[in-house]
Amino acid sequence: MDRDDRDDPFGDFFEEIERMMNEMAGGAAGTENAGFGSETHVDAYATEDTVRLVADLPAVSKDELSVQCDGEALTISAASDRREYDETVQLPTTVDEHSGDATFNNGVLEVEFDRDDDSASIDVV
Repeated sequence: MDRDDRDDPFGDFFEEIERMMNEMAGGAAGTENAGFGSETHVDAYATEDTVRLVADLPAVSKDELSVQCDGEALTISAASDRREYDETVQLPTTVDEHSGDATFNNGVLEVEFDRDDDSASIDVV
C-alpha cells in the first residue's frame, strides 16, 4: 500500500520547521543565500556624549569593508567570497557624521561618533 502526504501527520510540521531554519540562515533552500545569513549583528550604545556601534562581520577582511553615515543611519557593506553584507542601522540619536572613528579587528567593527548637539533650547515666556 502506497502512502501519500495525507497519511503523514507531521509532514506540514517538518516543512514549516525547515522553512523557518532556511529563513534564519538567510535564504530559502535553493537560493543564492541558502546557508549564509545576510543580516549583520549590530549593537548600539549611546552615552551622554557619544554613540558607539559594534558589528560582527565574520569572514570579511578590512579591505572588503565600506562604512558610511549620514548622521541618522550607519550603512555597513562588505563582500567576500564567503559572505555578503549590506545593512543600514538607524542610530539611537543623531550624530556628527564627520566625527566617526572606526576600528576593525578579528571580524569585529567598532564605530564611535560624537552626538550632534544641533538642538536649540527655546525659552517659554
